[in-house]
Amino acid sequence: MASSHTVLMRLVASAYSIAQKAGTIVRCVIAEGDLGIVQKTSATDLQTKADRLVQMSICSSLARKFPKLTIIGEEDLPPGEVDQELIEDGQWEEILKQPCPSQYSAIKEEDLVVWVDPLDGTKEYTEGLLDNVTVLIGIAYEGKAIAGIINQPYYNYQNNEKEKLREQRNEAKAGPDAVLGRTIWGVLGLGAFGFQLKEAPAGKHIVTTTRSHSNKLVTDCVSAMNPDDVLRVGGAGNKIIQLIEGKASAYVFASPGCKKWDTCAPEVILHAVGGKLTDIHGNTLQYNKEVKHMNSAGVLAALRNYEYYASRVPESVKNALTP
Repeated sequence: MASSHTVLMRLVASAYSIAQKAGTIVRCVIAEGDLGIVQKTSATDLQTKADRLVQMSICSSLARKFPKLTIIGEEDLPPGEVDQELIEDGQWEEILKQPCPSQYSAIKEEDLVVWVDPLDGTKEYTEGLLDNVTVLIGIAYEGKAIAGIINQPYYNYQNNEKEKLREQRNEAKAGPDAVLGRTIWGVLGLGAFGFQLKEAPAGKHIVTTTRSHSNKLVTDCVSAMNPDDVLRVGGAGNKIIQLIEGKASAYVFASPGCKKWDTCAPEVILHAVGGKLTDIHGNTLQYNKEVKHMNSAGVLAALRNYEYYASRVPESVKNALTP
């Protein structure tokens, strides 16, 4: 019976199904061909039809099931009726089979804050860099990020394209069919699931950083890490996935552009596997409902050897970024 499950695990199980629906919406908008792009504050700050539809889907689906939740979404959308087709009322039963960490077993619905980024990596989405895109649902309790769901609508995108080419040429399929999209989830004290944890090559300093929001502070801070390689990609969710899959060893963003909905869910996934995410000063990020949305002191994250990267942040960068 559902009532035997804790609020947190029911919420995570629902958010998983909701995130999967979100991934489907993201793919449908591209397939239909009209992205409905709106420029928000600048040429690099965009909103698409997918951002709007996914936020309506996530927020409305969660609010119906959990009416006492505080839900904070990235997009400033007018209130109104939401199409029934956007509502997802399912839940992923596999999550309900997992035990809720004891410290969260008595949490009430009204104690939780959900941070939603309907489409992380919007600019990359509009440019066709689809493997940069994620949907983020982060769950916080007493200001701390404790559970997170990341959907990658275009996970396996490259393999999928190769598969289509093979079919067009009537070639034999090599290996298993490439399934498009995946959902990663995690709860502090329980673990993170839906991916294969891998560490970056030992002794290598591979830094992942912003692709479209760079400035002198960012480049100075990245250079100070003495990197062997620098990966410039879109999306905070995508960068954390690079850390947990061994493609990068640190995520460095010395700028105030990132928001709480960008970091809440990815932070949980990273912390659940022993990594660390803070601002540039080493401060823990806060996610209570009254907190300002901007991560004004940037982001520093690593799966391993966080202290190395933290020790190399220049004082000039720290002085320029106020928490």
